[in-house]
Amino acid sequence: MTDDIEQGPEAPQVYLITPPAFEPSRFPDLLAACLDAVPVACVRLALASSDESAVGRAADLCRAVAHARDVAIVVEQHLGIAERHGLDGVHLSDHARSVGRVRKALGEDAIVGAWCGNSRHDGMTAGELGADYVAFGPVAESVLGSGRVAEAELFQWWSEMIEVPVVAEGALTGDRIRALAPFADFFGIGEEIWGSDDPAAALKALRAEML
Repeated sequence: MTDDIEQGPEAPQVYLITPPAFEPSRFPDLLAACLDAVPVACVRLALASSDESAVGRAADLCRAVAHARDVAIVVEQHLGIAERHGLDGVHLSDHARSVGRVRKALGEDAIVGAWCGNSRHDGMTAGELGADYVAFGPVAESVLGSGRVAEAELFQWWSEMIEVPVVAEGALTGDRIRALAPFADFFGIGEEIWGSDDPAAALKALRAEML
């Protein structure tokens, strides 16, 4: 299941990010509908909660949905949960600082991703330390991270110079996706769809902009 996230094809793929909080009785069905609507390379469990028991229960629910469809799933930050709950890896949000330690802890087969804001230097460092992918964002004005925008030039440079796959995320619109599609391996889609009446339909519309 890690092949898709380790090396994207020519056309970008969907990297689906869960909401920071969700109703456990409802969300698995929404997730399943999204995974059935479009091809998805990976799901990121991105809960804001620090309650490891709650995150663990959510991990079990989402893992069952993702793995039933042969889709990889990673968890944001919680290394222990990735190990205990049979997830495929971890997404780190501290740029390159934890990549080496987490790679050593999880081994070579796990997915380790790193969010690096708009820092070319941090992205390169994360790749050198063993990250399977680097995420840059937001790609437009947003409250994500520091709020500093990752410009199209960064993605273009990365695609030309660096082999590590790159994820574009944060404040995605159809226009931004079309502009970045020639350079991004994956689009991290989450907040853009979960507030809609039909997240699967919203995801399908955004995915169409990648092709």
